[in-house]
Amino acid sequence: MIERIIAIGDIHGCSTALATLIEAIQPTELDTLVFLGDYIDRGPDSKGVLDQIIALPQRCTVVPLMGNHEEMLQAVLDGGQSEIKFWLTFGGAAVLASYGWKGRSELRTSDVRQLIPREHVEFVKSCRDYFETVRHFFAHAYYDPNLPLNQQKWSGLRWASLPSVPERHCSGKVAIVGHTPQKGGDILDLGYFKCIDTYCHGGGWLTALEVEPGRQVWQANEAGVLR
Repeated sequence: MIERIIAIGDIHGCSTALATLIEAIQPTELDTLVFLGDYIDRGPDSKGVLDQIIALPQRCTVVPLMGNHEEMLQAVLDGGQSEIKFWLTFGGAAVLASYGWKGRSELRTSDVRQLIPREHVEFVKSCRDYFETVRHFFAHAYYDPNLPLNQQKWSGLRWASLPSVPERHCSGKVAIVGHTPQKGGDILDLGYFKCIDTYCHGGGWLTALEVEPGRQVWQANEAGVLR
């Protein structure tokens, strides 16, 4: 059997699309799935997404990266009311609804802590800034092309939209990122740079890209349809 490294783009609560992709990929213990972040917010079932990813290490190696939406949730869990109001403008209410929140006039940090299971909180805390192999590196969003990966200020860069022409990273490695939605549904592929956020929560597709050894692509939507 062949060892595969497969990147999966921004899921945003689309648990049906994720389940459809995993069924198509059929990961084994030889495979590594690299999730590029933004598991939560906006889509209908953030809880279901995290349940699936947390269960996957029983089948394969899982490398979860931190997205800006997980960063917001972590700030809520660590902070106060101002962080909650900010998060809710980016789809946080959909996350809470997936955990059974019925809505109330004022949401408190203690409410969020009670709703979200410890296992899910620990998963968010465990997410990495980046991951690299010999030929590729993986990050949630853009990067400073002139700084080594271990010197990047990832917290701010997780919010960075792509420039009109992304630059090649100084490492010479191929960058695999998400965050900036490709609303046409196709991967942005510049050879040295690939963006695989294909706008699943907005009616597009969830993309999985086999980075090594081949170039197979799987895409599924939230209706459970493979492209």
